[in-house]
Amino acid sequence: MTEITVIGAGVVGLCATTELVARGVRVRLVDRGGAPGAHGCSWWAGGMLAPFCEGESAEEPVIRLGQEAAGWWETHAGGVTCNGSLVVALDRDRDELARFARRTERHQALGAEQVAALEPDLESRVRQALFFPDEAHLDPRRALGALAAKLRERGIEIERATVRPEGTTIDCRGLAARDVLSDLRGVKGEMVVLRCPDVRLTRPVRLLHPRLPLYIVPRGDGVYMLGATVIEASERGRVTARALLELLSAAYALHPAFAEAEIVEIGADARPAFPDNLPRIRRRGAVIYVNGLYRHGFLLAPALARRVADLVLEGQRPEMMDEDHA
Repeated sequence: MTEITVIGAGVVGLCATTELVARGVRVRLVDRGGAPGAHGCSWWAGGMLAPFCEGESAEEPVIRLGQEAAGWWETHAGGVTCNGSLVVALDRDRDELARFARRTERHQALGAEQVAALEPDLESRVRQALFFPDEAHLDPRRALGALAAKLRERGIEIERATVRPEGTTIDCRGLAARDVLSDLRGVKGEMVVLRCPDVRLTRPVRLLHPRLPLYIVPRGDGVYMLGATVIEASERGRVTARALLELLSAAYALHPAFAEAEIVEIGADARPAFPDNLPRIRRRGAVIYVNGLYRHGFLLAPALARRVADLVLEGQRPEMMDEDHA
């Protein structure tokens, strides 16, 4: 097969390139922003590989396809932590926990002693929780860097360029592809990175709240990522005071020690999404567009990468393909 061009070196582009290269395909990878960094929304991801938790609001394909993620990431990038996920609610919001349980599967209901056994720092603070033992998490920036480094070892550098599609091209540009995908929209997410060595959590914790559910993801060495808002907006880069206050207030409600945390970083970006928040693979002539992963980038990119490779190499039409869309 002749060389394939992949446009976009975010999580989808890197996963697609990795999958194709693993199957013996020659790939040219280009991104106008260069290597992974703050210019891409993948940089601001939480890194939770939590398909069953996502079932609370996501459609069935997200749950099913997301179960492929942890194994793929461990194989190709390493660094996956398989400690499960913990979903908690304060006493005033216990109805939210019951609702979450009804809408999800593969979880265990825990009482206060069981919560304390999993996360001792939550003892006396959380009296009930749901534990999802089959979930995992990773550090997104480390994972992106690992994929890029392994591609370099195979002789594939990320070219900082803008190219016109020629020959078989896989377009993974995210929101930049709105020049072709007219039904693509932006969904803004804001996040905070804290350093708080006085809190020791070993797995992602989701704190349910009627207005702003919060997730806290451990990055190691007392560093935590707090996120994230879901706002219908394509604005990128600006974190509002309201979002910052709500994220920090929720963290403080989970554990008062977060009040003394060092704020390491504040960031925001806009995730690409289609109207139903499910991803799409679309073909326009020789160009295949892979887009619309919403807030499930690291969870769904491996599944889409595999299916794009199946389409290119074997002609297998993937279930999320809608090439006839106008």
